[in-house]
Amino acid sequence: MRLDRFLSETTDLTRSLAKRALKNGEVEINGLPAKQPARHIDPGSDRISWQGEVLTLVGLRYLMLHKPTGVECTARRGLYPRAIDLVDLPNAERLQPVGRLDVDTTGLLLMSDDGHWAHRIMSPKHLCAKVYLATLAEPWEGKHADNALKQIAEGVMLDGDEEVTKPATLEMLSPTQAKLTLTEGRYHQVKRMFAALGNHVEQLHRHSIGAIVLDDDLPPGEWRELSAEEVALF
Repeated sequence: MRLDRFLSETTDLTRSLAKRALKNGEVEINGLPAKQPARHIDPGSDRISWQGEVLTLVGLRYLMLHKPTGVECTARRGLYPRAIDLVDLPNAERLQPVGRLDVDTTGLLLMSDDGHWAHRIMSPKHLCAKVYLATLAEPWEGKHADNALKQIAEGVMLDGDEEVTKPATLEMLSPTQAKLTLTEGRYHQVKRMFAALGNHVEQLHRHSIGAIVLDDDLPPGEWRELSAEEVALF
């Protein structure tokens, strides 16, 4: 691996900043100064340090984050904190949300720098089930609940779309608490589905993605690494 690439993958340095650090004599290989960006190194045997700190190449990472309200699933800095700002890891900027959640939506957010793994989860072809818990503004009981279950099972035409949603499963936990299971991820889909049926979502929480369920004891804003068994589920 080229030295400048190794530096950019093990620190927050961009390629250009890595070259500047090399030029300034901030990098050593096996205790000796190194200044050539194109020099090839062996991450397994060479000891590379930057400003006295020994660097270690990090492999692919897979995380579960309990997303709180007021946090965006975006790479750009805007009005709200970003999900990656909650992750205290080297090169956290490389982590990508596996499917997004709205600013005011809470719950399970998977994050990884493994693009192929993320694609297997998000691709419509794989029909990965996602479970949401919604608090509704208007209570649904009796015929209202029965009609909603039927329409969601058959597919709902959303405003601005040309095709109905894929069949989904709705379970009413109470007149205002709904559990919705989807296998697709259209823009603001859950909120738009309930709106199309004459209701409004006041609170929304993602409970699970596939077989991965948000830990009950993981507080909002906290994260953990997925186990090898969990990663292998996709």
